[in-house]
Amino acid sequence: MTTATLRVRAVPPQVVLRVRAVPPQVVRELLVRDDAGRPAAPSVDDEGGAPLRCCLRRSGPGERIALVTYAPLRRWAAETGVDPGAYDEQGPVFLHAEECAGPEGDGLPFTSAHRVLRRYSADGRILGGRLVQAPADFAPALREAYADPAVALVHVRAVEYGCFLYEVRRG
Repeated sequence: MTTATLRVRAVPPQVVLRVRAVPPQVVRELLVRDDAGRPAAPSVDDEGGAPLRCCLRRSGPGERIALVTYAPLRRWAAETGVDPGAYDEQGPVFLHAEECAGPEGDGLPFTSAHRVLRRYSADGRILGGRLVQAPADFAPALREAYADPAVALVHVRAVEYGCFLYEVRRG
């Protein structure tokens, strides 16, 4: 798939959730000036392994990447016309330094480590979160989150650093 959206089917089958990478237009903006107002400083990833938020895979050795500041809730709030207030946070994300093809395939990326699924309401407030410790726990945690009609958005974040990895929305 060459877009920034993956489709994930949850149980029951009529519930479709979309896993969203950082959209290509936003990547282009962040590579000029990130959400903290700084220009990107691309570099070669000698070792590989950085979690790329533009294509939802790990970087390979020798790829050009950039570490930029990203404010995912702020950007979502601007799309939806809400004010995230104090929940507006920004943090580091890795991106390809040049245009990439975006995510490929279906499924949930970056599930091999502990993650937090943070739930947000339609007015941009945190409704809660859940620690996910195993790949098999992701689908049940997302079903649980979206069983609550007040949940408008879920962020998947790394536990060890709190970094944003991707968002999940209703299809």
